[in-house]
Amino acid sequence: MENTGWILLAAYFIPAIIAILRRHQQVGPIVVVNLLLGWTFIGWIVALAWCFSNVTKPPVGPPNPQRQLPPSGLTGQTFR
Repeated sequence: MENTGWILLAAYFIPAIIAILRRHQQVGPIVVVNLLLGWTFIGWIVALAWCFSNVTKPPVGPPNPQRQLPPSGLTGQTFR
């Protein structure tokens, strides 16, 4: 019976634990939502869905364009 409390506590923080293990970029806010609103069950579901959301950051700015080289032998230079 002693372990029941620990099991329930671990179950309550499943969204936070998953976010930490996945190294989610929003782990702090997920933990706060889980801690403060998890008892409402809706808050727990929101935190759970959030912890499984995409963890990759979107690219910043345009991608690096590849340098385009002129075709071999066609450099635009004229020789005399």
